[in-house]
Amino acid sequence: MLSKPDGLDLDFTGGLWHWRGPSPFYFVSVPDAESRELNALSNAVTYGWGMIPVRARIGATEWETSLGPEAGRYVVPVKDAVRRAEGLDVGDTVTVRLTVAGPR
Repeated sequence: MLSKPDGLDLDFTGGLWHWRGPSPFYFVSVPDAESRELNALSNAVTYGWGMIPVRARIGATEWETSLGPEAGRYVVPVKDAVRRAEGLDVGDTVTVRLTVAGPR
């Protein structure tokens, strides 16, 4: 994890999981310590409902998304295109790089 004066960069490892809701999606949960750092910055960068816009990277694949709050942590949505490009499936452990823009 690296802090920047104009924002925040976070690196962490987690397992890929599937949510089987009306809109099924894949996620990686942000660990507790990193979620606390994001929460401290959230009021300055959220666009509502606690959502935090980020640039995410797994392997060689980067994309823009928003982190959502979930049970005191944040979750990173992982698009199907990212999973296919990186050859990922449920239960795989991945290293995620998040870049959060500085306060607006």
